[in-house]
Amino acid sequence: MARTVWGSTVGKKTVMAVSGLIMLLYLVVHMIGNLKIFFGAGEFNHYAHWLRTLGEPFMHYEWTLWLVRVVLVVAVVAHAVSAYQLSRRDIRARPSKYVHSKPRASYATRTMRWGGIILGLFIVWHILDLTTGTVHSGGFQPGHPYQNVVDTFSTGYGNVIYIVAMLALGLHIRHGFWSAAQTFGVGSRTRDRALKTVANVLALLLTAGFIAVPVGVMTGVVS
Repeated sequence: MARTVWGSTVGKKTVMAVSGLIMLLYLVVHMIGNLKIFFGAGEFNHYAHWLRTLGEPFMHYEWTLWLVRVVLVVAVVAHAVSAYQLSRRDIRARPSKYVHSKPRASYATRTMRWGGIILGLFIVWHILDLTTGTVHSGGFQPGHPYQNVVDTFSTGYGNVIYIVAMLALGLHIRHGFWSAAQTFGVGSRTRDRALKTVANVLALLLTAGFIAVPVGVMTGVVS
């Protein structure tokens, strides 16, 4: 049964929609947590420590955090594999390109593929920078997330990588939210305008919320 569902186009789109919503929920929570950096090092470091003790004493130290990480990894892999297979299926179904006088798809739709690749590469860089400290500049300090964030966004390339990725994320969310609504059958003629508005507002808020952190460091608000 599961193999039959996964093998169908509808099944793959459903997997993409569900995994996308899981990641979207995480992004909302993650953005809110990131904004705590504007309340100072103590508040931000305390929040980072709380993430590791979440669920105690029922859950052991960092168990909840690792559970969240596992769910996110599964969601990212499922999303990427589904997107790739649907893309290949679409190419096989339409081997020749059609010529139109005007592009029918929005900019976000046409760049979903490249946006996904940019975000995938960003996730790897982000983990190596602020989780493991492998590519971190200025000397990674375990247990001092506030200072590590400030170090990253005190470099030009760190800001460029992050801001470009967040702009790609905004476009991805704008189109992805709309696509998920269509997959779940929520869309209709009467709801389309409202769904598009929600997608636009959500994408704008998340993009602005994430970009606010490097901008805060660059302007000296966060130091």
